[in-house]
Amino acid sequence: RESQVELREHIDSLATELCRINEDQKVALDLDPYVKKLLNARRRVVLVNNILQNAVLITAAPPQQERLRRLNHSVAKETVRRKAMLEAAGGYPQGLPGK
Repeated sequence: RESQVELREHIDSLATELCRINEDQKVALDLDPYVKKLLNARRRVVLVNNILQNAVLITAAPPQQERLRRLNHSVAKETVRRKAMLEAAGGYPQGLPGK
């Protein structure tokens, strides 16, 4: 990620320098296509950086997923326990479906 940020900064610097050179030239040089190419490269670098950041977030997710799995398991266990208590007490209260 650091190298992606550094590359983006170098691209920005180079694009700025090309624009400055273009303005300072007495002979009209069309550097716009090169600036556009640099900006396109910068856009791709930013995209790759975002992908890398998301990949880091995804690899950090398993502990959260494990907590959700345990919570889901606890809820399912409690549901079974309450269902058993209701059945032992003579069935479900009126109006609730007995599944």
